[in-house]
Amino acid sequence: MIRLGGHGLDTPDEDPVAFARAHRTFGYGAAYVPATLTAADSGRLAAFEAAFAAENVMLAELGIWRNLVTPDEATRKANLAFAADRLAVADAVGACCAVSYIGSFKAGTDYAPAAENMTDACFEACVETVRSLIDTVKPKRAKFALEMMQYSLPDSVDSYVELIRAVDRPMFGAHLDPVNLVMTPRVYFANGALIRECFDRLGAHIVSCHAKDILLHHQAALHLDEVQIGEGVLDYRTYLGELDRLPREVPLMLEHLEGPAYGVARDRIFAVGDACGIGFVNRG
Repeated sequence: MIRLGGHGLDTPDEDPVAFARAHRTFGYGAAYVPATLTAADSGRLAAFEAAFAAENVMLAELGIWRNLVTPDEATRKANLAFAADRLAVADAVGACCAVSYIGSFKAGTDYAPAAENMTDACFEACVETVRSLIDTVKPKRAKFALEMMQYSLPDSVDSYVELIRAVDRPMFGAHLDPVNLVMTPRVYFANGALIRECFDRLGAHIVSCHAKDILLHHQAALHLDEVQIGEGVLDYRTYLGELDRLPREVPLMLEHLEGPAYGVARDRIFAVGDACGIGFVNRG
């Protein structure tokens, strides 16, 4: 069975018991770790871990989303300190991972396109950054992972495999969002093959996945848009099938939606699962 998670709940996160129960009631088997949790509040972290375990909801991931390789030294140090804190929180609460993009060599941006992002120097910066974070925090439960992006490393299955090998740390995991790897019409129309390659080559390392969809427009310049699940072409039959075949539970997390749109996306994924004979943890 698959653990689907996401946002879209009306219940605030102040009360961990009510918040965890709201996830289960909504049909979620996984949850994002609230950004309000801090490493200093060990009692609150323990309460969240216990509450979600009681409702059989997996704590999937805690987002970092900072530029970890910016050439602005002061900003980079601050972002790395934030990342270390978030990884420590994820580990303390028992989450699967803390996840970030690596960022960009273009100062003053989060992950903007830059020619330098694709260089050997950036690859080495990625390796050094990941090693430093893991060696500083020394997590025992939550892995650190990078989301694959279109114009920052890792930008392909090949580059992620190479990065895992170079980092050489067991607490470095892979994060999967196949939409971020659809960059050509050829891959767009055969994205099931891309998804199978991701699981074939990264499956042992995948700690959390994102769920969204993608649509190619009829325009003179190539233009791809992220869209609501079911309004694009992502091969969810293959995606759910590969995820279900993993020998361990890996969460699938809805993102980038607003309010009721999460319920729509949830139901559309449930419908694909029904068609494939795949179940979901905590589905009502």
